[in-house]
Amino acid sequence: MSELQIPASVAIIMDGNGRWAKKRGLPRTFGHKEGCKAIEALIPEAGKLGIRYLTVYAFSTENWKRSEEEVSGLMDLFRYYASRLLKSAKEHNVRIRMIGDRRRFPQDIIDAINMLEQETRENTGLTFVMAANYGGRDELRRAAMRYAKALQEGTVPPEAFAGKNAKVPEGELTEEGFAAYLDTAGIPDPDLVIRTSGELRLSNFLVWQAAYSEIVITDTLWPDFNIEELKKCIEEFNHRNRRFGGV
Repeated sequence: MSELQIPASVAIIMDGNGRWAKKRGLPRTFGHKEGCKAIEALIPEAGKLGIRYLTVYAFSTENWKRSEEEVSGLMDLFRYYASRLLKSAKEHNVRIRMIGDRRRFPQDIIDAINMLEQETRENTGLTFVMAANYGGRDELRRAAMRYAKALQEGTVPPEAFAGKNAKVPEGELTEEGFAAYLDTAGIPDPDLVIRTSGELRLSNFLVWQAAYSEIVITDTLWPDFNIEELKKCIEEFNHRNRRFGGV
């Protein structure tokens, strides 16, 4: 991989846990368990490759529509893996962040998320970003509400506006100025978005941030995704010509 350009920021739509389990005659919750093992194994390997930011779609705003049994099982999985994730993050110098609206989760899960962020905030290696109770449209809605509140309170920084009247909203709000109110403030947009299981859609994931991301689709179901599969996706990324709207 030394001759390849390693994308600094990679985002993954982890799809296929249920189908992986169904193929084996197992309940969907077993597929989710194997999916957790896959990401646990991938995080340190991604850091070794030189990836600086790894964002995964762990639980969407739409996932609440699933059966009560499946949602409850996913919550229990997070409770179990939170301590394992913290141990691994400390061992591999990984910083953890969460994007999404955590307020809907049970209080013990909110506390666990806060603890993961707090305990790893000084780590300087890979930043692992979990998108949980996350939806791209919901993020934009919440960002607009945060911006409107800041505008009303007069706390929008002058650099958010372009033009001579930068200290008042007579200047035009810049894209960078608005991005500061997104969940991903401080996190670079993904160079590469990977979707597993062969599906060909973003599913409301990083709809602002992925505007110029290269998208690679793999038929591999998420529990079978590993460092070798990631390298294949990066190889495909290296064959792309990123023009960002230019010629």
